[in-house]
Amino acid sequence: MINISEVIETNKMVSEENLDVLTITMGISLLDCADASLAKTCEAIRAKLLKYARRLVPVGEEISRELGVPIVNKRISVTPVAIVGAACCKKPHDYVEICKTLDETAKELGVNFLGGYSAIVPKGMTAADELLIRSIPEAMAATERICSSINVGSTKTGINMDAVRLMGEIVKETAQATAERDSLGCAKLVVLCNAPDDNPFMAGAFHGVSEADAIINVGVSGPGVVKAVLERIPDASFEVLCETIKKTAFKITRVGQLVAQKAAAELGVPFGIIDLSLAPTPAVGDSVADILRAIGVEEPGAPGTTAALALLNDQVKKGGVMASSYVGGLSGAFIPVSEDQGMIDAVNRGALTIEKLEAMTCVCSVGLDMIAIPGDTPASTIAGIIADEAAIGMVNQKTTAVRVIPVVGKGVGETVEFGGLLGHAPIMPVNGFSSARFVARTGRIPAPIHSFKN
Repeated sequence: MINISEVIETNKMVSEENLDVLTITMGISLLDCADASLAKTCEAIRAKLLKYARRLVPVGEEISRELGVPIVNKRISVTPVAIVGAACCKKPHDYVEICKTLDETAKELGVNFLGGYSAIVPKGMTAADELLIRSIPEAMAATERICSSINVGSTKTGINMDAVRLMGEIVKETAQATAERDSLGCAKLVVLCNAPDDNPFMAGAFHGVSEADAIINVGVSGPGVVKAVLERIPDASFEVLCETIKKTAFKITRVGQLVAQKAAAELGVPFGIIDLSLAPTPAVGDSVADILRAIGVEEPGAPGTTAALALLNDQVKKGGVMASSYVGGLSGAFIPVSEDQGMIDAVNRGALTIEKLEAMTCVCSVGLDMIAIPGDTPASTIAGIIADEAAIGMVNQKTTAVRVIPVVGKGVGETVEFGGLLGHAPIMPVNGFSSARFVARTGRIPAPIHSFKN
């Protein structure tokens, strides 16, 4: 039972420390919408989304008012569209038509984002997978709320380097297709390794084929809360530090659990998982970078940063799993540059580089996220960056991702403004040496030896 002291404590977290529920995400299976006719597939998709998600936004707002906890986003994730459109899509533009249907319906429902314009290709690409991937630049340019993700590797299967090479080209084409909006399309496109089926966070959310017909997943966020409690114990031992983070993560996750249970009951949809990630926003004081400073590094990127982030990630997970029996998604600490003012400041001060961020991804929740790079970065270099992150995920049996934005017409020292939750970012330099010969090789990087477990 939640007692009055917990209610008072939670109210303080909301009013003073930026506690919020970052998203309620409804996952919806579109497997039964597949048809040989493109028009019928689109019609069935719209009907299915309206059936389940018509009340998603009003219910989220009602729960927010009742509990006094901000629920920032209401989102939908769907079955990877490459599968749904396989029978009816004969060219890339056919997939774009499905994407437009998803976008129009998402707008009608009032949700912030819809994820699942996706393909799962860690071992190979079907013809349908490749059609969807090649449609991404046009799809991202033609829509506002759709997010796309491509899973190119896994610990069990290795890394599909043909898909990695293609995604380097697609990221560049997407940047060019949305050049008039500072290449915004790339901010809605992520390349993953070991993508989870139940992630509520964009752009990597999709509704896995192992999931129920519809579910509710909730993503909680509370960097400001963790920062506030750590500032009250500036010189504590590691034992006290860890216990404090763990207890705080427990309280944050309890709020998310309550929201998830209420939303599932109101919408008549099963509760799926709580993702207990510390997901920053551009708001001042809502920063994972500030937590790292509170732990003791002068700036993110300084020696000790990776160890501090590893500590933070582990304690967040330990606290969260005690608060809910159904923890999933990504869970841990996110380090997106454009969405975290503290990370932006560290980049501007010269403390944080892409190479250091890559090292940090070995111990955090995701990967190289929301990083703006020069628009003239070669596709082969982007593919090399994707391959590096996929290798970290594959070998370490964790989810990793790359969401980089090669901003057309801009270079190092300039800034790009995405607006809203996507924030703003300085253009970061990229290693100028080539990986073209490496990524030009065809086939797969094999799974690591420790993947052979049964």
